[in-house]
Amino acid sequence: MAKELTALTVRGNLGGILEEVYYRGQEFIIKRGKKPMAVLVSVEEFENFKKQRDTDMALFDKIRSKTKAHPSTRIKDDVDEAVKAVRKGA
Repeated sequence: MAKELTALTVRGNLGGILEEVYYRGQEFIIKRGKKPMAVLVSVEEFENFKKQRDTDMALFDKIRSKTKAHPSTRIKDDVDEAVKAVRKGA
């Protein structure tokens, strides 16, 4: 689970925080005040995220290419109808 840190804490302890990320795989949410501003993750985790995003986008592109002939409003209506049907059955 990601730990939350303030930007001021990160600024004062960056070396130690980087070691936790690199050696322990710790993730940090960096906040300014109460607002989350950024996430600090290992390079390995970031690379995995990028690969997964690329795979997902390729799948979305494939779906889009097969649905070009159908208006997006009709697709949305069909999806909404399917979701309602599934919820009724649950």
